Amino acid sequence: MTHPHPDTDVRHITEPELADWLRAVNTGFLRAPTVPDHDLEARRAQFEPARFLGAFDRDNGGRCVATFRSFAQQLTTVGGATVPANAISAVTVTATHRRRGLLTRMMAQDLAAAKDRGDVVATLIAAEYPIYGRYGFGPATWMTEWTIDVPRTGLDPRRPVPDDGGRIDLVDGEDVRKLGPELHERVRRTQPGAISREELWWRVHTGLVRFDPTWTEPFYAVYRSPEGEVEGLVTYTVDDNWHDKQPHNTATVKQLLASTPAAERALWRYLCSIDWTTQVKSGWRAPDDLLPLSLPDPRAARITAQSDWLWVRILDVVRALETRTYETEGALVLEVTDRAQLAGGRYRLETSSEGGSCTRTTADADLTLDVADLAALWLGDESAVRLAALGRVREERAGAGRSADALLRTSRRPWCPDMF
Repeated sequence: MTHPHPDTDVRHITEPELADWLRAVNTGFLRAPTVPDHDLEARRAQFEPARFLGAFDRDNGGRCVATFRSFAQQLTTVGGATVPANAISAVTVTATHRRRGLLTRMMAQDLAAAKDRGDVVATLIAAEYPIYGRYGFGPATWMTEWTIDVPRTGLDPRRPVPDDGGRIDLVDGEDVRKLGPELHERVRRTQPGAISREELWWRVHTGLVRFDPTWTEPFYAVYRSPEGEVEGLVTYTVDDNWHDKQPHNTATVKQLLASTPAAERALWRYLCSIDWTTQVKSGWRAPDDLLPLSLPDPRAARITAQSDWLWVRILDVVRALETRTYETEGALVLEVTDRAQLAGGRYRLETSSEGGSCTRTTADADLTLDVADLAALWLGDESAVRLAALGRVREERAGAGRSADALLRTSRRPWCPDMF
């Protein structure tokens, strides 16, 4: 049960309050609450007064007890178009102040501002599954991690060079800052669920800006096509683990981007050829990633993690459905419920290979569903038939779930390569 606490103020923070706010963030994520000077200075580069919220307890000297941050983002939809998104991060409520409605107040304020700005969706990566559905978010992409048993793959470690005339080169962080952004733009424009990266992202992930004082430089490798174009980039670390004078080292992928299947296959082969490496951890990949089937023995890649990943909250149903593309022609009337009254209503979606048209309507609904479940369907990953079987979608017309799947589902699953 949520209780009102008038002595706790929810408001935007000021820059002098950033250190107190960060202390609350660290406390919420079970990190040391002390905020080092280098961390504070690095965080100042992200500070936007209108996008940082805090809850302050007046009975405890105005201490920050809950945090919430949002920032501008672009999200790729089915077909390659992008929509403006309100990305949410750093969400915490201190254990002493739970069940007081603080997150609900911060979320309501932030989502209302996002809708007023014209953002089509809000996004987040959920630390805990049960929290965000009640705010209209649904899991729109999932991730899988594989651990590769290198000796079992069937690959010849003596042949790491691509057999298509391309090449793989080791590079350093400066090269990544030059080559990475353009490659990432090419990849994200073709990958539903991918998000934009600002310049700061590349500075942080190559060590120019350090939130973590223990950061050490990883290895970077690029794949160049036979024409010399950079089509792939992998960042990875390797541990140093020996037993009885035998190597048992693991290469851990931090990110792997590829704009072509050839580049992707070449980078995985390269990782499996590194001397003294007996395991490769793939990092967070799409559930239908090419990795296992690109190996001569797919059983060498064992699933070691699988989970929901990017959560989406639709703020504008019309723009969300009209921005993506569709493979087939059809029509569907959706009754969308939204307890926050940000995007609810009855909508008629008409689709063709030319795109989609979405308008409000008074016609009888084919499907009734919550805005959170529409988010799960929107990027093509979830099945309306499956949600109906779970009791989360109601068919008002027999067969409407199959009709929705025919219109909304995609041949490849959406994927978000990033954590934020």
